[in-house]
Amino acid sequence: MASDAPTPDPVLAAAAATGHPFEVVPCDPDLADTAAFCEAYGYRLDQSANAIVVVGKSEPRVYVTCLVLATTRLDVNGVVRKRLGVKKASFASADETTELTGMQIGGVTPYGLQGSLPLWIDARIMDVEQVIVGGGSRDRKLLVPPASLAALPNAEVVEGLAKDSTD
Repeated sequence: MASDAPTPDPVLAAAAATGHPFEVVPCDPDLADTAAFCEAYGYRLDQSANAIVVVGKSEPRVYVTCLVLATTRLDVNGVVRKRLGVKKASFASADETTELTGMQIGGVTPYGLQGSLPLWIDARIMDVEQVIVGGGSRDRKLLVPPASLAALPNAEVVEGLAKDSTD
C-alpha cells in the first residue's frame, strides 16, 4: 500500500536534526547569488556564508564542502589543499557540485549533504550570532545559529580556512 505522506525535505530534516532553531527565508531564484540576495533582502555579507565544493585533483578525486563568510575567500591553494593531502585543488564545477550535493550553485547548503562528504567550516562563522546559508534550492535560504552548522555530521570547524578578501 502506497503512502500519501509527503517525502520529508532532506535539507529541512537535517536542519531540524541538529536540535537548533532555524528560519526558512524564501527568495527569488534570480536573486539567490549571495551579493544579490543580501542587497535585495537586507542581510549583511558578514552574516552570510557560502558553501563551496572543492575537488582535490588526485586519483581518486577527493571532495570537501567548505563554508566561509561572504566577506572572505576560501584558501583553496593553502589550507584546503594541504588538508586534502593533494598537490592541486580547485572549485568543483557546477556539474560536479550538483552531482555531489543534488543542489544548484546559489542553493548549496551544508544541510542534507550526502553521507561521506566532509564539511569544513571556517572558524570565523562561529563568531556570528546568526548566519544565512543556502537552503538546498535557489528559492530559499536558511537563517541558523552557527552551533547548528557545527552539529552537522562530518562537520569540522577549521581555523584559517578562509582569508580576508583584501589579502
